[in-house]
Amino acid sequence: MTKRVAVIGECMLELKGEAFGAMTLGYGGDTFNTAVYLRRCGKAAGIEVAYATALGEDSLSDGLLERWREQGIDTRLVRRLPGRMPGLYMIEVDPGGERSFHYWRESAAARAYFEDPVTPLEERIEEFDALYLSGITLAILPEAGRDRLFALMAKMRERGGLVVFDNNFRPRLWGSRTDARAAFERAFSLANIALVTADDHQALMAFTDIEAAIAHARALPPAELIIKRGAASTLVRALEQSRFATAAGPHPHPLPQAGEGVGETVGVGAWSEAPTQRVERVVDTTAAGDSFAGGYLARRLSGHDAVSAATHGNRVAARVIGYPGAIIPVDAMADLV
Repeated sequence: MTKRVAVIGECMLELKGEAFGAMTLGYGGDTFNTAVYLRRCGKAAGIEVAYATALGEDSLSDGLLERWREQGIDTRLVRRLPGRMPGLYMIEVDPGGERSFHYWRESAAARAYFEDPVTPLEERIEEFDALYLSGITLAILPEAGRDRLFALMAKMRERGGLVVFDNNFRPRLWGSRTDARAAFERAFSLANIALVTADDHQALMAFTDIEAAIAHARALPPAELIIKRGAASTLVRALEQSRFATAAGPHPHPLPQAGEGVGETVGVGAWSEAPTQRVERVVDTTAAGDSFAGGYLARRLSGHDAVSAATHGNRVAARVIGYPGAIIPVDAMADLV
């Protein structure tokens, strides 16, 4: 049975290479990377993925659309905005595979996606079974656009669909942690699946101890929670009575504040653990979390339980960080799709 997923965010042009030397032009972005890996891992199960964003009317935007379609991504939700351009970032990767980024995205087209009375995503939301977004999606939108996205999340939940929120947190994209926490609180309250990277949650909530951040994350409201802890096993909690977290209506409880009591959420399954994969050589950690999300959701949407889905997500992520760049060759993961 076909499952249709709408993914909203920003895909930027990517410069990679030696600063002031030879560089190559590619593309990537957290939600777009997830869209690609979700499509690859879910294609055989009939999962279709559409990407919602805005681009310009320039040749670079044309080139992006052509390459997205080659990846099997449905581009009907993309807006083309005259006078706008895609965002741009440059990656520097250290000898250990860790990367740092330099961004030029303040006037990127994706920020203006909701600057129209009705967007393609709002027109077509009824066509989709799930909506996926991240903390970076929230960060790049102005307040009015963010509110319209929250309304779409609520609409998807009300009709029994899945709302998946990935907590990617980049402090430089926010005016303050207070603003970010308020937006994340609302997103968590509307999501029925949350993918939480412990390091990002620690940064958002300003915990000095990663274990305190993990304990705090375990009390977040979504019924299905995945907490990623780097090389340590992944924590998994899912609804007992369903292969999908499809409880209707937003959760009534706000994001708990640092220092408040935390505990198990009532009415959901017990916590389990999914193993991570040993990686002999880390080449580039770009898209590790994004590819996990794609692998996880592909398995979840095709009927697998949450623990086996998280285990598969970890396999995909382990494969991706062994190659340079956000989007690895499809034949490098042929056994995972």
